[in-house]
Parts: sequence; C-alpha cells; structure tokens
Amino acid sequence: MFEIIWEEKALQKLYKLENKISSRIYKKVDELKLGFKSKDVKRLKIFDTFRLRVGDYRIIFDVQGEIIRILNIGHRKKIYKTK
Repeated sequence: MFEIIWEEKALQKLYKLENKISSRIYKKVDELKLGFKSKDVKRLKIFDTFRLRVGDYRIIFDVQGEIIRILNIGHRKKIYKTK
C-alpha cells in the first residue's frame, strides 16, 4: 500500500478547480494507494514521472519506494508545457 503526499503546488491547483472536478481527481488519486499498475497511468519519458488521466485533467506524480508524491495537476492542453 502506498502513501500519498501532495506538493503545495498541486494542492493549490486542486483547490482552484470546480468542486465536481476536484472531487473526481481526489478520488482517483486516493485509489492510487492500492497500486497503479491497472489504472490509466503512463510513464512520462521527458520528466521521468508518471501521469494519471482524469477526464481532461492530468495528475503528474512520481514514486519513491512506497511514497507517491503528487507534483502537479492541470488541463491536458497545458500540463505538459511546464512541470
């Protein structure tokens, strides 16, 4: 089982979203605690991190042992331009 740690930048972006979208994102991230091999997760080669897709939004995270660190959240059109 993984531990989820939210970076301040990711939390700020989560709070700025609509409640409906932010709750969907939070639920999907919470599901990562059980593992992410079968979820809609892909490794990003450019940043050596992972991304989780939730509708039009992407959650960028990395894994260090048993810790998943949520780095960034954003719309799919903008998220890959800045880390």
